[in-house]
Amino acid sequence: MKKILAALLVGSLFANVACAEKLLVGTDAGFAPFEYKDPETNEIVGFDIDLIKAIAEAVGDEVQFLNLQFAGLIPALQTNMVDVAAAAITITEERQKQVLFTDPYYDVGLVMVIQKKNLDKYKTLDDMQGKRICSQIGTTGSILGKQVKDATVGEYDQIGEALMELKMGGCESVLVDKTVANHYMQQQKDTTIAVVPHLYNPKQNGFAVAKRNTELQAKLNKGLKTIRENGTYDKIYEKWFGKQN
Repeated sequence: MKKILAALLVGSLFANVACAEKLLVGTDAGFAPFEYKDPETNEIVGFDIDLIKAIAEAVGDEVQFLNLQFAGLIPALQTNMVDVAAAAITITEERQKQVLFTDPYYDVGLVMVIQKKNLDKYKTLDDMQGKRICSQIGTTGSILGKQVKDATVGEYDQIGEALMELKMGGCESVLVDKTVANHYMQQQKDTTIAVVPHLYNPKQNGFAVAKRNTELQAKLNKGLKTIRENGTYDKIYEKWFGKQN
């Protein structure tokens, strides 16, 4: 009887292990505070990283991260290179034609970052007509910049490169997520640039999965619902952004 019970116990343990999946999560670790490399440990950290880890844990899965360029994330999903994309991806109609999104987990919007000396000169996006705008390739900032009349859009692999180009006078503004812009200003304490306080394209972020992967989409939504209800989401949010209003 003891041998039978032991066999059943071992079998149960193996069954539980077999049920747990390791999700390969694609990200772009150059978009603080959502995802970036800790300069001391070189570990990928951030709001999205903590959140997808908590969601996976809530449904009994594990995660492993693969650092890619932002523009390569959707192709990586479409070719089964990764299971999930977690990189502050704004939910748009165009992207919804290519991938499935989870329920939204964060409200976002774009702002213009300009040289501080131009605050009186550039007050809205209309002032960028005929000017050069910088952005990260494949982002909603890049898409919005291309809609400005006669503007030239310079696209960069990392948002930090776009901001450096602005500082050197290579463009008149950078279009970037408001949270990222504010985080950069707080961390760098840069007095030569400023954020224009007008929000463009208010939308929401979601985690993305391949178009066919409705089962994984449902599982992630279940995990997101769980961590919202048990308070884990609020703790992660407070860690990175402070208490919600």
